[in-house]
Amino acid sequence: MNDFFNINIDKSQGQPSVGGGSVIGKPLVTVESGVLVIDKPQGWTSHDVVAHVKRKLKAKKVGHLGTLDPLATGVLVLVINGATKYSSQLDTGAKEYLTVAKLGEETDTYDREGKVVASSDTAALTIDAIRSALDNFRGRIRQVPPMYSAIKSGGTPLYKLARRGVTIEREAREIEVYSLEVLRIEIPAVEFKVLCSRGTYLRSICHDLGKLLGTGAHLQELRRTVSGDFSVDEAVLPGLEPEELSRKIVPLDEALKRAKAGARPGATGEHAGSGPE
Repeated sequence: MNDFFNINIDKSQGQPSVGGGSVIGKPLVTVESGVLVIDKPQGWTSHDVVAHVKRKLKAKKVGHLGTLDPLATGVLVLVINGATKYSSQLDTGAKEYLTVAKLGEETDTYDREGKVVASSDTAALTIDAIRSALDNFRGRIRQVPPMYSAIKSGGTPLYKLARRGVTIEREAREIEVYSLEVLRIEIPAVEFKVLCSRGTYLRSICHDLGKLLGTGAHLQELRRTVSGDFSVDEAVLPGLEPEELSRKIVPLDEALKRAKAGARPGATGEHAGSGPE
């Protein structure tokens, strides 16, 4: 079962070291404005990646288009220097994720890093019942975001309130799941691929799946393979040398054209590069 929960996540980068390492004695790298697609290692926060790359490239400004939780891996799109002014134009299109849910345990964070708050026997579950429940998460649906999220209430991120033991009512938001493909079911684990609109919480999908089945569930593994016009096929690990990272930057004009055209390398289907926030 342990092999099931591994969705080919590259953990070779280890834990983050935002110091960036010494570049003394190496040629200076001229960093242009553009987009750098990073394959975020597990255990790194999105801020870790931004700080690491900014220091390594000696860039003036670095931001990102869409946070990934520390346990997640995959596509984290960075905007470099002047590209930070065009974040809204560049952050277009759908997101694609490989997801593993674990049935039978509900956690307070809706993922494996949280405290188990309820558990249930999964012996009576059937594959047909799980597939039927997943049908409820296709198309336009309303989703309640988790308390452990960056959404703000009165100027305070919800996760800060949650850490104090405070739970508040959250308004359901409309999202769209363009496709949900079941890849494997080996109870208590369910692996599926989701193409969805921006603002979708895969943790909530896993949590809500558990509620529908009456067993509880949480997100066990998550890997983002597509973010708008950029895919994991062009992503690089943050541990590369500055010169290598610099060569992988997509120039701003090219990135804007790709975002406007709604076409990424290898994109197919009507939802490639599309989708509401």
